[in-house]
Amino acid sequence: MDSAFQIRSLGAAAEGIKDQYADGIAAKVWEVFIGDRKQRKQNYKDFLVGLLKEKRCKRVLDIACGTGVDSMMLLEEGFEVVSVDASDKMLKYALKSRWERRKEKSFDDWIIEEANWLTLSDDVQHLIGDGFDAVICLGNSFAHMLDSFGDQREQRQALSHFERCVKPGGLLLIDHRNYDNVIKTGQTPTQCIYYNSKHLQKIVTSILYTNGVPSLITLEYCIKLNVEESNDKESLREFRLSYYPHRLNIFTDFLNEAFHGSAKHRIYGDFKSLEEAKDPGFYIHVLEKN
Repeated sequence: MDSAFQIRSLGAAAEGIKDQYADGIAAKVWEVFIGDRKQRKQNYKDFLVGLLKEKRCKRVLDIACGTGVDSMMLLEEGFEVVSVDASDKMLKYALKSRWERRKEKSFDDWIIEEANWLTLSDDVQHLIGDGFDAVICLGNSFAHMLDSFGDQREQRQALSHFERCVKPGGLLLIDHRNYDNVIKTGQTPTQCIYYNSKHLQKIVTSILYTNGVPSLITLEYCIKLNVEESNDKESLREFRLSYYPHRLNIFTDFLNEAFHGSAKHRIYGDFKSLEEAKDPGFYIHVLEKN
């Protein structure tokens, strides 16, 4: 098989979020890329865990858990975690980790389910209760939801479901790449605030315009699966993932709309205040529900 391949999408708008990991190959490569929880950057862990503890959060809903890396980090820090994802191929890694650590009570109690963002609050209704102390959607995950109808209606719908899962006084943490800068420069930085991966060789960025407006960004990742064998061409894998290029101002308005304009809304650039962050790689939004 050629080492370069295009991730196949499920395609149907009814699926809500297109599962770009559906063939299982990307999920496997992605697990190698960021699956080692020990490679999570300390400043990311300090930011997330520190904020949740500061706000006395206990029950956390990870709505883009993927292989379960962040969920496991939170479990180890004493949080009660419910993890969902649209990709069953990604979830199998989280399920495997839960089984391997089932003798630890926090992991034995760990709830992992498949869910659709367009029906999220209904899918997890039996778990919501009075709402979660925090809902997290990090790692540029929300950008995987593409614009099926050209008006971002599904994205708005998903954000409304996110809001329903947050209890009064609870938090939503959601992020996206700095697509304003990606569009401006035509490049995506390989350095990431979330992981210290040694496997990423390069990222090739392609931007699709519709009626003069950026509507899709495709990133082609070149990953070396075996970093010890630097000259082994067979260890190289290339795969592409497509994202919706959220602009900061528009996405901020969408979030405020989902929370009916009443949430306390703070924005960070690479976990710093916007005044400190110059052209950050990621924007992190923290909304505190009224």
